[in-house]
Amino acid sequence: MLFVVPPLAGHVNPTLAVAAELAARGHQVAWTGPAAALGSLLPAGSLLYPAGDRDAADGHDLGGARWSDLRGIAALRFLWAEALIPLARAMLPGVHTAVETFRPDVMVADQQALAGPLVARRHGLPWATSATTSAEIIRPFDDFPKVGEWVNLRIAALLAECGAPGGWDPRFSPHLVLVFSTPALIGDGGPERTAVCAQDAANGFAGRYPPHYAFVGPAFGARPPVGDFPWRRLDPGRARVLVSLGTLNRAAGARFYPAVLRAADALADRAQLILAAPADLAGDIPPHMLHQEYVPQLQLLPHLDAVLCHGGHNTVCEALAYGLPLVVAPVRDDQPIVARQVAEAGAGVRVRFGRARTDELHQALTAVLDDPAHRRAARRIQASFAAAGGAATAADRLEKLPPGPRPGPSAPGTAPTRNEKGP
Repeated sequence: MLFVVPPLAGHVNPTLAVAAELAARGHQVAWTGPAAALGSLLPAGSLLYPAGDRDAADGHDLGGARWSDLRGIAALRFLWAEALIPLARAMLPGVHTAVETFRPDVMVADQQALAGPLVARRHGLPWATSATTSAEIIRPFDDFPKVGEWVNLRIAALLAECGAPGGWDPRFSPHLVLVFSTPALIGDGGPERTAVCAQDAANGFAGRYPPHYAFVGPAFGARPPVGDFPWRRLDPGRARVLVSLGTLNRAAGARFYPAVLRAADALADRAQLILAAPADLAGDIPPHMLHQEYVPQLQLLPHLDAVLCHGGHNTVCEALAYGLPLVVAPVRDDQPIVARQVAEAGAGVRVRFGRARTDELHQALTAVLDDPAHRRAARRIQASFAAAGGAATAADRLEKLPPGPRPGPSAPGTAPTRNEKGP
C-alpha cells in the first residue's frame, strides 16, 4: 500500500493510524511526498520515497509566507495556482519512481496530492482518495460557482498538460473515498455533482453520497513528541479550554491572541485557558492561564471541557471525538466550511478571526461551557465517530479493493517524465 501525501501534518496524521492498522495486518506500507517535511511527521523507520521537495524544478509555496497573509477567495486561488498545481507537477517524477520501485497493489492518495491519481491511472492501479478534510465532500462552491469553475479549469489544464484523458477528477477516486468524518457533522447533502461519476448518477446517487464513499470518522495515530507538559498545573476547580490555531495558522494570530487573553481575564474565576501559540506572539500570559508553544493535543483532550480553534478539520474532529463543544474562528481555505458544519450541527459557535472582539469571544466561550445543547450535539457526533470505526474501518475498505497489476521497473536508460504516458 503506497500513501501519497502533501507536506501538511493535518493531512498526514489521519493516515498514520490507517497505515499502522494495515501493517499490523501484515501489509507492507510506504509513503511518497516531500521528504524534507514528511521525515518529521512519519514514524521512525517508515519507508519514504521523496517526491516534490521544494528544490524541485517546479517549486510550490504550500504553507509559505505569501499564502499565510491571504484570506478568503484570494487564499483559495493562491492555494490552487501557487501550491497544489505546482506541487502536483513537482511530485510526479518521484511518485512514478515510488510506484515502480515499491510496486504497490493499491495507492492511497490525499485529495491535495494530485500526482498520486495521475500516476495510478498511468499504471492501472486502483486508488483510494484520502479525504482528510470534509470541505470538498459537500459541494463547497455552491455559493461561489465561478470559483468552483475556475478550480475545475485548473485541474483540467493539469490533466491535459500531463497527457491524461479528461472527464475525471483526481480529487475523487471512482474506487473508494475515505472520509475522516461522518454525516452527523458534515450533513447528508451529498458530494459536489462534478465529482460524482456517471455510473453513480445513473444509479440515482447524484443527490446523496455514492456507495464508494466510506465515512470512517477520525483515525488517531502516533504523533511526534512535543516535549513536557505541566500536567500538575491543570486546575480541577475550573473548566479547561484549549486555544489552538493549528500548525500553519499560528503565526497569523498576532491580533487574535490579545483578544483571547482579554476574554480569558473575564473568565478567570471559572475557566482556565490553555494557549498553544508562539511565545513571541502570545504576549504576557496571566497566571490564571497556561501557555506552551506546542501541546500534546490528543493526550490533553480528555482533560478538557471545550476547545477554541481555527476550524482545522483535524482539530475539530479530534475535539468532537472526545465530545467537546467548540468555538471556531476560521482563518482560510476549508476552515469556514468546517466552522459552518460545527455551528449547523449545534456542536459549537462560530466567531470572527480577522476582527475578533473580546466580548464576542467571551460570549461564545460562555455559551459552549453553559449551554448543554452544544455538549449534547458534540456527544452525538462523538457517538457517530465511534460507530464509524476509524482506522480499522478504513483498513477493511482498503483490503476489499481488488489489487491492480504490479508495476514493473522502467526500461534501462529511461528517466521519469511528467506525463501520464510515464517513463
